Amino acid sequence: MSGPFDLAGRVVIVTGGAMGIGEGMVRMLAGAGANVAIADRDLAKGEVLAAELRADGLAAQAFAVELADEGSIIALAANVIAAMGTPWALVNNAGVQDRQLLLEGTAEEWDRNNAINARAPFLLTREIGRAMVAAGNGGRIVNVASCSLRGQAIKGLASYMGSKGALAALTKASALELAEFGITVNTVLPGGVGTPGAIGAKGPPAEGPARRMPALGFCEPSDIAGAVLYFVSPAARYATNQTICVDAGWSVT
Repeated sequence: MSGPFDLAGRVVIVTGGAMGIGEGMVRMLAGAGANVAIADRDLAKGEVLAAELRADGLAAQAFAVELADEGSIIALAANVIAAMGTPWALVNNAGVQDRQLLLEGTAEEWDRNNAINARAPFLLTREIGRAMVAAGNGGRIVNVASCSLRGQAIKGLASYMGSKGALAALTKASALELAEFGITVNTVLPGGVGTPGAIGAKGPPAEGPARRMPALGFCEPSDIAGAVLYFVSPAARYATNQTICVDAGWSVT
């Protein structure tokens, strides 16, 4: 592959890359030539995916990480750099989305959502951003938030949406501070995708605007991956602090 979406030889980290939307990203980015670091708490699944991609002539390695643990995040960054070199791109994809109704919400659930969905991307941006700056070759950071921030929501997402709102705000702050180093930071907002995480989410029944069928049907992981591929590609060199909402037309119904 060559051209504006060619990632040949570029190291890209995808958190939560072993399954669901993250797996779709890993497959697309590897197909574009990237050397993908699959960062996931389920190392075994990550290793299976990495082996499959290598068998197809693509480049990928799996790494274990516990995103609620700062020490584990710091170790992940060091391990990826030691094994693969300085990343060109970081995709903060991993997240949790169990539901609690607002008036029944707990501090523990709020803290869990924010630790994984917002604090972990901040820590990874810090660690990988330092390495990108030191390497002096620029880079790409993509934060995966949620179309619930644009209205495609259901009841029970106070903690989840709070954390994803923080993540979207992190994009703006990071884009400002990293622009001088040639590092862009952008946000992708996925709409409804039938992933294991979404299907198995705990909490009250899903009720709210997001139950409405989008005009184009439910998204697949590859649909979200396409937006990520754009943002990490050479084609997006001047796109920073931007947002793509992949909602399959929900917003026009």
